[in-house]
Amino acid sequence: MPDGAKLTAAILLGALGFILSDMIRALMEEDMNFGYFNYVNVLLGVVVGWSLVGRRAGRGLTFAINNGFTGVVSLVFLGLFVQGVNEMLRLALRNRYDNAFDALIAVVELMMEYALVMATIPIAVVVVLGGIIAGLCTEVAWHRWR
Repeated sequence: MPDGAKLTAAILLGALGFILSDMIRALMEEDMNFGYFNYVNVLLGVVVGWSLVGRRAGRGLTFAINNGFTGVVSLVFLGLFVQGVNEMLRLALRNRYDNAFDALIAVVELMMEYALVMATIPIAVVVVLGGIIAGLCTEVAWHRWR
């Protein structure tokens, strides 16, 4: 059932996905083709915000902070997974893997590699503060439009 909290969480986590995508793009190689990187991460933010953060709103201030932080950590993990699978598929089409198990292991390796690229102080600050703000705003929206 659509409500204001779900919409607020979807918009805020979608915006956070866009901001984080631009910050990550600045850390990667200049000649790298990102394609739909920003759009995919915005869509992931909207989905996580709507289905996870917005659904769990209305349980108090402390839970709102935890809810926002859980949502943004889920967004980061899901983003790493989707981008890892995307890169694995690109490499698999170039016959880089001998079998399916090697390709599955490569997804985890690519996720860890991308996580190491993301492991900077500015990104960590945006993740933590963005999650807290998204959780608190979702809680306010739930109380206002329930």
